[in-house]
Amino acid sequence: MTLQLNGTTGLTFNDGSLQPSAASGENRIINGDMQIAQRGTTGTAVPGGSYIASDRWKAWDASDAVAVVSQETDGPTGQFTKCLKYNVTTADASITAGQFGMVRQMIEGYNIIDLGFGTASAQSVTISFWVKSSLTGSHGAALNNGNEDRSYPFAYTISVANTWEYKTVTIPGDTSGTWDTDNTAGMIITFGMGTGSTYAGTADAWQAGNKFQPTSTVANIGTISNWNVTGVQLEANTTATPFQHLQYGQQLALCQRYFYVIPVGAYGFPCPSTGGFAYIQRYDFKVSMRAAPTMFWNYASSSNLSAINPYSPNVDYVTVQYVGAAATNSVWATAISTADAEI
Repeated sequence: MTLQLNGTTGLTFNDGSLQPSAASGENRIINGDMQIAQRGTTGTAVPGGSYIASDRWKAWDASDAVAVVSQETDGPTGQFTKCLKYNVTTADASITAGQFGMVRQMIEGYNIIDLGFGTASAQSVTISFWVKSSLTGSHGAALNNGNEDRSYPFAYTISVANTWEYKTVTIPGDTSGTWDTDNTAGMIITFGMGTGSTYAGTADAWQAGNKFQPTSTVANIGTISNWNVTGVQLEANTTATPFQHLQYGQQLALCQRYFYVIPVGAYGFPCPSTGGFAYIQRYDFKVSMRAAPTMFWNYASSSNLSAINPYSPNVDYVTVQYVGAAATNSVWATAISTADAEI
C-alpha cells in the first residue's frame, strides 16, 4: 500500500513499517525501467559503444566476443515489464588486458550538482537494480566520473541462474577528482561484462583510472551467456528506496533531451514550371536538447526533389531546406529525421 503526500513524498507500508519512497527527481538514471527504445529494440554491441536498444543505455563490446543487446519484454513479476539484455552469442575465450564489454549510462552533470562529488561535502549514493544472468557468482560494476579518471568498482552476487534478483549497493561520495556539473558527462554507472587487467580495479574503494568492474568478477563475454537488467536507480541516500516510476510521457521527454525522432510525414510544395526551387521549413523539438544535435535525414520523394539539407540545428529547433528542379507537377517528400545529442 502506498500513500501520497503533497503529490511527491510517498509512504510505503511493508511488514508493519513505513518507508519513504523515491521523491520526484530522486533517481539520477533516465529510463531505468527500459521502457523507451526510440532507435529500435535490438542491435550488436561495437567497439566505441553505441545506443542500440533502450534509450540512454550505451553498450560496448571491445573484445573478440559478439554481443547482441536488446530491449526485452521481461522483468520481475509485478515490478517491471521491460529489461535490457546483453546476450553473448560468440565468446572471447582469452580476454586480453585492454579488452572489455560493458553497459553504461552517462549522467549529465546538471543532474548531479547537489551530490557534491569532488568536494568535502560529497554525499553517499545508493544504486539499486534488478538483474538476472545465466552465469552465477560475483559480477562487477562501477561508478565513474565523466572524465573517466575516477572509479569505484563494486561487486554484486547472482545466486541463482536465470532468476530475477534485487541488488543494492551504497557508495561513499568521492571527495577527490573532477565531477563536471554542466551539460557534459558528470557521472557514469557502468555494468561490466568482463574485462582484462587494464580496466579491472580494487573493489569498494575510490581510485584513479577508468575501471569497469573489480578484479576476478564474472566475465560474461568469456562464455555464451545472457545478462538482463531493469529497475536501475541511483539516488542520494544510504539505503535504497522504491523505484521512482514515471509516467511514460515523462520518461519519453527525458530521453528526447538526448535523442529525438522527427516523425514520418508527407510534405507537399508547389513546383515552378521553370528553374529550380528551395523551400525552407522549421522543425521544433518538443523539449530542449542537451546540445545542438547531429541530424540524420532519410526521405523518399518525387523525382524533382534532389536534396533535403538541415541547417544550423540548435537545442530547440532545426531549419531544413528542400531543393529541387522545375516540373509540371507538385513536389513531395516523405521524411524521417533523428537528432542526436547523446553525451
